[in-house]
Amino acid sequence: MEMLASLGDGFAVALTFQNIGLALLGCFLGTIMGALPGLGPSNGVAILIPLAFTLGLGATPALILLTSVYYGAMYGGRISSILLNIPGDEPAMMTCLDGYPMAKKGQAGEALALSGIASFVGAFFATWGLAFLAPQLVKVALLFGPAEYFALFVLAFATLGGISSTNQAKSAFAAALGLGLAMIGVDTQTGVPRFTFGEVHLYDGIDFLVAIVGLFALSEVFIFLEHRGSAKDATTEEKIRVGRIVPPWSMVKSCIPTMGRTSILGFIAGVLPGAGASLGSFISYSMEKRLVDKDGTFGKGDPRGVAAPEAGNNAAAGGALVPMLALGVPGSGTTAVLLAVLLALNITPGPLLFTQNPDVVWGLIAALFIGNFMLLALNIPMVGLFTRVLMVPPRILMPIVAMISFVGIYGISGSTFDLTVMILFGIGGWALRKLDVPLVPVILGTLLGNEMEVNMRRAVNIADGDYTVLASSWLTILLWTIAIVGFVVPMIAGKLLKRRMALAKAAGDEADLVD
Repeated sequence: MEMLASLGDGFAVALTFQNIGLALLGCFLGTIMGALPGLGPSNGVAILIPLAFTLGLGATPALILLTSVYYGAMYGGRISSILLNIPGDEPAMMTCLDGYPMAKKGQAGEALALSGIASFVGAFFATWGLAFLAPQLVKVALLFGPAEYFALFVLAFATLGGISSTNQAKSAFAAALGLGLAMIGVDTQTGVPRFTFGEVHLYDGIDFLVAIVGLFALSEVFIFLEHRGSAKDATTEEKIRVGRIVPPWSMVKSCIPTMGRTSILGFIAGVLPGAGASLGSFISYSMEKRLVDKDGTFGKGDPRGVAAPEAGNNAAAGGALVPMLALGVPGSGTTAVLLAVLLALNITPGPLLFTQNPDVVWGLIAALFIGNFMLLALNIPMVGLFTRVLMVPPRILMPIVAMISFVGIYGISGSTFDLTVMILFGIGGWALRKLDVPLVPVILGTLLGNEMEVNMRRAVNIADGDYTVLASSWLTILLWTIAIVGFVVPMIAGKLLKRRMALAKAAGDEADLVD
């Protein structure tokens, strides 16, 4: 009952003209960004962070806009998967397997509508899960001291490279690079400047919003410049035919059990640190194929093969918000970017968020419910409009991304030095992507590095220099154990997962060639 009362207060916050308008704008822009191959939710949110701050939005409206972009991008990723066999982002890869064969059969509109319904079911279930589970995690707040927080941050670094990373060593390098960047500035305890090289602008450290926009948005522009004119960025010459956009009731009815099962699986995958939507999508498709594919129709245009990964990855997207809001540990790359927004708004995510800023967190959860219905309403009748977005050439799109980045960051800080730093981060992000080094641990290090250092020093000082205090309580031992397991297991499971996803994709491509 207490949860429902808090949710009612959240709806009172969310149901204003401004917040509803921002949710609608975020859902619309997010769907477009998700549909464009290569952008995805992380880049979509990063690109629009400057806009949120330039508009001078408060904490709740800014979060409503950006989380609506997040949910919208998760919906939008399926559009290019179904129509072009090109995943809008990694979680949408599994949607290609049955979505594209359906499109080749002339059922593109039905596949898009069905995937929109499945996305709604997964996200709606996950939002209820967030509302129920996050407050329960908050009850562990009193158990956390400086040593526990330090172990929690180590857990975040150990798992966020996680299953989606191709190389744990590269993830560890990225985290170390992020921690190194966090050390720049004046030491909060001694007042001594560190790694500033006499540059006054660096005394306050590096603004993580500048780092995020540079690493995600600008690096995308540099990638485009590198591949300009190549086949990679050529728009499709095929006429995109959507056809009928309302799937028959019999098709939807056959997919209802699939949506229910995969929503639960996806949500669990999202709550686990480091697993995220990619794992949610893959597990949902694999489990459903083993469970219901008696006739071998999966991979040949089975509607259940479209519903399963879409419900799974959208449920995982909502599940990833649980550890981010309740513990301050991001469950995915996009929630790491949202964590930066919270910190920039002087809001500390974690166990005390629900008591210190209940209007923000419950307003956000209520807005997610509203956004889900908006996305369902947008995605079915406006499918034709979103498919036309795929025809926008990158030579037009990328200058817009660059303009938003530069104008937005300058609008926030009014500093040309920050623009220079952003360009350097853009070049660095391009180089890291070329080397297949994940960008999210870099951001996480920049975000959490100072808090991690402060908690470690505080714990050791309280214990009179005894470093064993960092692993002295049952909770710290549990967190360290999960961190070690979370770092080691993906070395085996990650390679296996990647190989299976690649084999499944290859099998789908071979089937297309045969057809």
